[in-house]
Amino acid sequence: MSSSELSAQPVNLKLDEDTLPPQSLWRMTLRRFRRHRMAMVGLFTLMGIILYIGVGSLIFTEAFANHNDTRLRLQPPSAEHPFGTDTVGRDILARTIYGGQISIIIGLFSVIVAVSMGTAVGAVSGYYGGKVDSTLMRLTEAMLSIPTLLLLLVMAKFFSGRIPDLVIFGRTFSGSVLVIIIIIGLTSWMYLGRIVRASFLSLKESEFVLAARALGVRDRQIILAHILPNSMAPIIVAATLGVAGAILTEAYISFLGMGVRPPTATWGSMLDGAYQYIEQAPWLWFFPGLLIILTVISINFVGDGLRDALDPRSDKKV
Repeated sequence: MSSSELSAQPVNLKLDEDTLPPQSLWRMTLRRFRRHRMAMVGLFTLMGIILYIGVGSLIFTEAFANHNDTRLRLQPPSAEHPFGTDTVGRDILARTIYGGQISIIIGLFSVIVAVSMGTAVGAVSGYYGGKVDSTLMRLTEAMLSIPTLLLLLVMAKFFSGRIPDLVIFGRTFSGSVLVIIIIIGLTSWMYLGRIVRASFLSLKESEFVLAARALGVRDRQIILAHILPNSMAPIIVAATLGVAGAILTEAYISFLGMGVRPPTATWGSMLDGAYQYIEQAPWLWFFPGLLIILTVISINFVGDGLRDALDPRSDKKV
């Protein structure tokens, strides 16, 4: 075949994914996350649960979820009550909807408290070092040496009933919801604090930080504008996984009778009322337990995907 014939042939060049033009950090992160199959499964499952508790509240009212009818107590799943009824005749489907809202709210807001404290302690400790670092790390180690579950139970018992019910957007929340959020947040920041400290210790000697210091940039601006944005990857991953941990922790203490008080329902408090009927009425624990498992597993899958996607050295095809 002559050179003229070769030049006339169409040339099909297929660019490999690794030879594509440079992309932004967040675009590459999104691409790696989308390649993580289990993370996508977890994301879609989590979105389905959020739709379930969101759309469900438009179908069932909270008054219906809390309505007692002892004539219908311990009814098995049926067309009228797809998840059955509980020991006082309340519809379990409606209660899992509103209970799920409170469980996820507790998980999100307790993580906000934990991330705020852990980031603040870790940033100050890692950046300033010296006596500040030593003092804050001794405090962190002291908190880590206290059994978390025992501390939760003691604090929940002490503050139980001391905070009145809260009315937010027309809904009545037991004051114990706020207590649980604060308690879980204050007892779960330590590991994140140590992670952030390690990140700050490695980044504060970087060239861009030294250049900012040479230009006279104040410490506060260096921490917030230069080092903290480069430490967001472990913070985001820890926050994501912390939501799952907070939901499980709330379920633990609610199952032990120290959690959220009536009339507010959570998946954990629903399990607390079901352990006496494990064989007689398995639907009492099956549906809230299943929702807890699906939510926690989904969040863990998403957290694993974020951990791989935010790692710049991770370019594996999953």
